[in-house]
Amino acid sequence: MTRFEKLSTKADQLSGPGFEEFHRALAKYNGPRLDPGASSLSWRDELKEEADAAFAESLYIEAVRSELAPLVADAPEDADAFIDWYEALESNGPGQNDPLFSWLEHDASAEQMKWFLLQEVAGEAGFEDLLALTQVKMSTRPKLEMARNYWDEMGRGRESGMHGMLLDRLSHHLGLSPRPEEIVPVSLALGNTMVALSRHRRYAYQSIGALGVIEMTAPARADCVNKGLKRLGIPSKKRLYFAVHAVLDVKHSEEWNREVLRPLVQEDPTRARPIAEGAVIRLWHGQRCFERYRQELGCNARRQAA
Repeated sequence: MTRFEKLSTKADQLSGPGFEEFHRALAKYNGPRLDPGASSLSWRDELKEEADAAFAESLYIEAVRSELAPLVADAPEDADAFIDWYEALESNGPGQNDPLFSWLEHDASAEQMKWFLLQEVAGEAGFEDLLALTQVKMSTRPKLEMARNYWDEMGRGRESGMHGMLLDRLSHHLGLSPRPEEIVPVSLALGNTMVALSRHRRYAYQSIGALGVIEMTAPARADCVNKGLKRLGIPSKKRLYFAVHAVLDVKHSEEWNREVLRPLVQEDPTRARPIAEGAVIRLWHGQRCFERYRQELGCNARRQAA
């Protein structure tokens, strides 16, 4: 019996010790899971564990879909109406305008900012890889836009401009080296969820909704973090990851909604519901992270929200 076969009884829990145990195990497994490898004599055991992990993470995704169903019940299938509904998530979606980010900008100490970034780095599943997995077999117009987005993520062919490298540069400067055991479970769950949505083709449209909502809602938060890092004396080259996303993602979001979401829903209106689900699933996990971060950091959210 593999570890995930044992954990499958806890995989659909949304909180509590079982939730923590499952997501810590899955985060450790997801680390090497997508790494290029070589064939081995233990491939049968590896394949069995992969199947058990896939089943367990799907149990979790289905539990989250059920929990959040009321939030997407009114998502329209008309393309124009759907885009309006989707774009409204920027202001009324779960976790939006959380006071944590104003506090990070104005009040967080260097150690508090480092703790926050440690959690965020751990929950970062690699946008470019998630995007590459998601775009497989998509129709031409959405695929082309996802390709343009991917090219930007890859620094337009320059290693120094790759977004993942920019985040690594900041992490190295701050001495961040996250390990699953020191990361809050909700942050691990966020990263695990993004991997699950992108890997399983039955969740491809949920992944599109989730990736698009990241582009749409990240700029304001990234701007706050960038200003907070500047206040704390972090050099501009080291905080470029957040400076870039505060600006570039605005353009990415506009193009994603126009070139990916709209044509997909126009082609097949039944895609609106899973795209909406993916967006809300990503925002809901983010909201849970922000609430847990504020609890840990003891930030004066009430004063910042006033």
